[in-house]
Amino acid sequence: MATLTISTRDRLLDEAERLLAAGGVQGVTTREITEAAEQRNASAVSYHFGSRDGLLREILARRGGPVDAARGERRDLLGAQPSVRDLVACLIDPYAGLVATPHGRSYVRIVAQLRGRFAAWRVESDAATTQHLSRILDELEARPKVSAPVRRERIVALIMLLTGTVAERARRIDDHALLELDHDEYVANLVDMCAALLG
Repeated sequence: MATLTISTRDRLLDEAERLLAAGGVQGVTTREITEAAEQRNASAVSYHFGSRDGLLREILARRGGPVDAARGERRDLLGAQPSVRDLVACLIDPYAGLVATPHGRSYVRIVAQLRGRFAAWRVESDAATTQHLSRILDELEARPKVSAPVRRERIVALIMLLTGTVAERARRIDDHALLELDHDEYVANLVDMCAALLG
């Protein structure tokens, strides 16, 4: 029987993801990450990712890329005139599905910690992993018949609600807390709340 060998790079990503989710993006040191990944070389993070920020970008890209692709596929199926609710569902369904795995739960808990950077992120983000997210947000931002500043505020509020709520569900799953809604009910309710916020 063959033994699966995990590369140093993947081990660093896995451990960083786990530690940053639990201990906070600002609270975990690169030394703690290299030790958890059982690396003797203290500069392993710099070697593989260039910097701590490079490591964080890679964590976000490896989970965010597939989510963005799923969002794009869903959006493409909707045609030319989708409803606000359908566009919101494109954003939420793939993202909320991440809570099914420990790695996905860590990812959404990390993203929630970064949501305060959303305005800058929309400008500076990696287009390869946020292309469809940006496209759907642009469509949603154009919908309400209110001023541009109000539309922008609503999009920020949508992201805050989405990321914060999914991270809280991930935390509750990790803590083995009672979940009153099953996954489908939870997603439908979150879609309704976010669509109402935009309306």
